[in-house]
Amino acid sequence: MKNFTSVHDVPQIDALVKKALAYKADRFKDKTLGAGKRIGLLFLNPSMRTRLSTQIAAQNLGMEPIVFNVGQEGWALEFEDEAIMSGSTVEHVKDAAPIMGNYFDILAIRTFPSLKNRDDDYSELYIKQFIKYAGIPVVSLESATLHPLQSLTDIITINESLQANPLPAGKKPKIVLTWAPHVKPLPQCVANSFSQWVNAWGKADFVITHPEDYELDEQFTKGATITHDQNAALKDADFVYVKNWSTFKDYGKIYNNDPEWMLNNKKLELTNNAKVMHCLPVRRNVELSDEILDGPNSIVTQEASNRIWAAQAVLSEILASQK
Repeated sequence: MKNFTSVHDVPQIDALVKKALAYKADRFKDKTLGAGKRIGLLFLNPSMRTRLSTQIAAQNLGMEPIVFNVGQEGWALEFEDEAIMSGSTVEHVKDAAPIMGNYFDILAIRTFPSLKNRDDDYSELYIKQFIKYAGIPVVSLESATLHPLQSLTDIITINESLQANPLPAGKKPKIVLTWAPHVKPLPQCVANSFSQWVNAWGKADFVITHPEDYELDEQFTKGATITHDQNAALKDADFVYVKNWSTFKDYGKIYNNDPEWMLNNKKLELTNNAKVMHCLPVRRNVELSDEILDGPNSIVTQEASNRIWAAQAVLSEILASQK
């Protein structure tokens, strides 16, 4: 594995999941793999779980993590080639990235979409420019369109849950991604990424449900069943992944904030006693009800805790390729 920016960088999802769960069982089993190596964690937008879990994962492998909050602690970066830098940007990525490539052995980057120009966001310019100019492996800690570490974590958590509570032989789990209300427009990153990974995994009956006009990019959802009927989607579900996203076609808008789309225990009765997932942070009693989050079906804490093992599995694959 040279970079980790999407599911397309992963040769075998199940093998990576197995490695992550092995690290969960014995976190220090490769504690010298990254000895003498540094990882730079660059944040162009805030983070809690992604930042902490990746730091811990790197340390478990013997690496030294260094965190740099680009917007608050460094110069404003320019990413467009041939830009005339007469505005607010101070340093070009083609000057900054090679230096970082000399400072670090792996570069991990978190960016965020503007939600203003779809073509710009979906070009993934920021992360592609770091890959182009840094000269070292790049790991996405979330980009404008995808959040692969979160999605790997989600597949790990689903596998872990199925190991603890097996389904009848030969039955695929039914996984439902459901849109939820929110107070402001949010990116499509997590929903895109979860769809991409579940479809690539290929071991589930996958359904996406959302109000009209909230269709995601087909490049990520192709292979899933898509419906605007949330109740029909939830019927007999084994896992329900709750997430808000803004509109894709008329980009970055909120058309619908219907509280009826919030998951609660009454809706959960339609499922096969489904486990409920969310990437966090979550707006309680807007996206998800207290009764779900604090109830026995919620596995959001388990899911978030598994972020360490997802990151550790990815970093170990990259480190192994550098030997």
